[in-house]
Amino acid sequence: MDKVLISDLLIRGIIGINPDERVKKQDIVINIVMYTDIRRAADTDDIADTTNYKDISKRVIDFVEGSSFFLVERLVTEIARLILEDQTVSRVQVRVEKPGALRFARSVGIEIDRTREDFGL
Repeated sequence: MDKVLISDLLIRGIIGINPDERVKKQDIVINIVMYTDIRRAADTDDIADTTNYKDISKRVIDFVEGSSFFLVERLVTEIARLILEDQTVSRVQVRVEKPGALRFARSVGIEIDRTREDFGL
């Protein structure tokens, strides 16, 4: 299976359980690995025959900017579900990090690996 990568997508959003995190947007860094088959697109050189990473990244950005989850666990799962709604993606790995969430740590995050079957898609 081939992979389409989106690295270090920086989005500002509401995430967290502390009162200040519920009102002040913070940086959220997202990394995505989408498993797909690029052979047809390689033959046709047509965007319609592949996973359109620009469209997917726009959907992820809009979703995260409009969300306000308490837990990173929920956010990372909902991003995976959103991506897997794209019929060209059979499996996805998503990592969501909150830079500066812990003192003395660059970031804290969660990474998951999901398939379309995990969500009944």
